[in-house]
Amino acid sequence: MSGVVLLLVSFSSPVVMAPPPNAPCRKCCDHMSPAEGSGDHPTMGEFSHVPEIRTYINMTILKGDKGDRGDRGTPGKVGHEGPPGPQGVAGSRGSKGQMGPQGDPCKLQYSAFSVARRKSLHSDDAYQAVIFDTVFVNLDNSFDMFQGKFLCRVAGVYFFNVNIHTWNFKETYLHIMQNDMERAIVYAQPSDRSIMQSQSMMLELQPGDAVWTRLFKRDRENAIYSDDVDVYITFNGYLIKPSGD
Repeated sequence: MSGVVLLLVSFSSPVVMAPPPNAPCRKCCDHMSPAEGSGDHPTMGEFSHVPEIRTYINMTILKGDKGDRGDRGTPGKVGHEGPPGPQGVAGSRGSKGQMGPQGDPCKLQYSAFSVARRKSLHSDDAYQAVIFDTVFVNLDNSFDMFQGKFLCRVAGVYFFNVNIHTWNFKETYLHIMQNDMERAIVYAQPSDRSIMQSQSMMLELQPGDAVWTRLFKRDRENAIYSDDVDVYITFNGYLIKPSGD
């Protein structure tokens, strides 16, 4: 029997499917994707398999030109001083410097004299101080021409020298004195020929000391010779080193 449709209808009692208590309401079409262009958000189940995407930026492509140099910063704290290094090689000798200014003359200490006698002298009944009549040098008038004595004003070591000329056939006997003490002698025996005699010495003096020469007494006939033309008798002295220098 072609073209005949059989419609079978089954009648039974109705059955209603109810959700369990407290279960969320779910539509029967919730598992389906929203229609394209509907604007509805897709369900989270469709994105559960989307891979994680991380952004990578190539900085070499983004590197710009070198900027200007910045301002200099403040200096840092000074570090600990290191140990001294070895001594270097000595440098070459420098050129001679200029002469400095002259020192204060008030601080210079000096003393000197040089005197002479142009007359002969014979022994007497007593010792005679040899008096001099000619001055060559007498700094600060330290040599007293009336007494024939050098008077010390600057303490120190001094050099003294006496030169005399003997008399024919007479003895020559002369002392160099420090205050009242005999320090040295100038001596020559009698002879038919006159000669020059000399004596030198150094003495350490204190201010107020006197150095002079004297001729021996008459009990030893003696004499020293001189004249007005030539100088035969001289007495000289000068300071070598002041005390304390």
